[in-house]
Amino acid sequence: MEKTPLFHKQNISEELVDFLKNQILSGELNPGDRIVETKLARELGISQTPVREALRQLQGEGIITIIPNKGPMVRTMDLKDAFEIYSIRAMLEGLAIRLAALNASDADIDALEQFFHRMKEKAHDDSVPVSYLLDDSFYIHDTIIKLSNHTRLNQLYKSISFQIALVNRILGSTSSKMKELEQHWELIEALKSRKPDHAEEVMRRHIYRSFTEFVVINTREEDRFDYGEFLWLNRS
Repeated sequence: MEKTPLFHKQNISEELVDFLKNQILSGELNPGDRIVETKLARELGISQTPVREALRQLQGEGIITIIPNKGPMVRTMDLKDAFEIYSIRAMLEGLAIRLAALNASDADIDALEQFFHRMKEKAHDDSVPVSYLLDDSFYIHDTIIKLSNHTRLNQLYKSISFQIALVNRILGSTSSKMKELEQHWELIEALKSRKPDHAEEVMRRHIYRSFTEFVVINTREEDRFDYGEFLWLNRS
C-alpha cells in the first residue's frame, strides 16, 4: 500500500473513501484482501475513527464486506454482481445514447469523434499501454451519459460508476487496443446516425458483449450458465 497521502478535506473519511477506491482500481488492493483498521490508520497517520467511517461507507456501497472473525475485506465480484451492474448499465446507457442521438448538437458529436481519432493515434503508438485506451473508452461512455442532458440519469450513473470501473479493470486484463477502437467506434457511428432506435440497440449489444466476456473470464466452462433474463438486451 502506498505511503500516507495528504488529506486536505475537512472530512477526512470522504477523502479516505476516494483513496481506498483508487487503491482497488490500481490493483494495490484486490478482491478478497483484508483491510486492517489499526494498520491502515497507522500507515496513514490518522486516527481509527475516519478509517471506520470510510469503511462503513464502502460497505454501504457494496465495495467491502465484513467477514466474521476476519473483519473488512474487499468484496469479490460474482456473476450476480456482474449481471446487476451490466443490466443497469444497459438500461441507463441505452437511454442515454438514445437521447444523445436525438438532442446532442453536431458540435458535441464532432468533438467526441475528434476525441476518438486521438484515441486511434494512441492505439498505433507502441509506447502507449492499453490501459490508456481503457480510460479513453470510459470517457466516451461518460460523455454519452452527459450528452443525454438527463439530470437524474447522470446521477444514477454516477452512483454506480465505481463498480463499472471495477468491472472494466477485470475485463481490461484481456483487452487490446484494436478491440477498444472497434467496439467504441460503433458507438460514435450510432450517435452520428441520429437514429435513436438504432443507437439504443448498438449500445445494448455493446454492453451485452462485455457481460458475456466477463462470464467467460470469471467462470469455468462447465460452471457457466445462461442468464436468460439478459437475452432481451441482445434482441434484434
